[in-house]
Amino acid sequence: MKKLLIDNKGKRQLVREGEDLHTHGGVIKEADLEKVGYSGQVKTHTGKTFYICDPTIVDFIEKMPKRAQIVYPKDASLVIGLTGISSGAHVVEAGIGVGGMTMMLARAVSPKGSITSYEIREDHIKEAKKNLEQAGLSKAVKVKNKSIYDGIDETELDLVFLDLPEPWLASKHAANALKYGGFLVAYCPSIEQTKKFVTTLPKQFQEVRTIENLVRDWEVSAQRCRPMTRMIAHTGFITFARKLKE
Repeated sequence: MKKLLIDNKGKRQLVREGEDLHTHGGVIKEADLEKVGYSGQVKTHTGKTFYICDPTIVDFIEKMPKRAQIVYPKDASLVIGLTGISSGAHVVEAGIGVGGMTMMLARAVSPKGSITSYEIREDHIKEAKKNLEQAGLSKAVKVKNKSIYDGIDETELDLVFLDLPEPWLASKHAANALKYGGFLVAYCPSIEQTKKFVTTLPKQFQEVRTIENLVRDWEVSAQRCRPMTRMIAHTGFITFARKLKE
């Protein structure tokens, strides 16, 4: 099981229970971690303080190796919020990558729902399964080594999420697989992809909405309040379409 270490400057490190931890601030002995129950404050052999706690899904996503582009948590949370999926929802996604979006979806629909992920690359499947296992979410996810362009096996879905080069090739399959009122969401890096997806949507989809999600942090203190110079700006265009016709 993984835990999260945080130093006084906010630097984070995922660690595994049951072994000494080697950090940038020194070594933390396993015995010291066991004394605090892997929760609270611990010190390295050099006296540097770390806080240890359970990681969130966002912590996992931010710290796990990324050999493929991920859907940022800021975009994933928007998808989850605007589609309203929760425990008991059934979701199909296509393009698992390293499993970042899959983790966010799995946490949202657990423990009663399910995620089925279509992925054609075996190396992505292998890495995503490893990350899901470490996050404790593998039981909620079924992965198929299959192209969603060839069809969707599942029916009565609450959400179909597409992170693919040509999402329009799967929109007709999604129209058949979604329940009435369900959502089709496409995540596209470019506006030209978005335009083709939107303009070729089957007639079943209404309430089409495309969003670019920009996030800027602020520095707030007694001395000053101002926006941060750096921000997470464009990552992709997110298009929502709801099945409101048969």
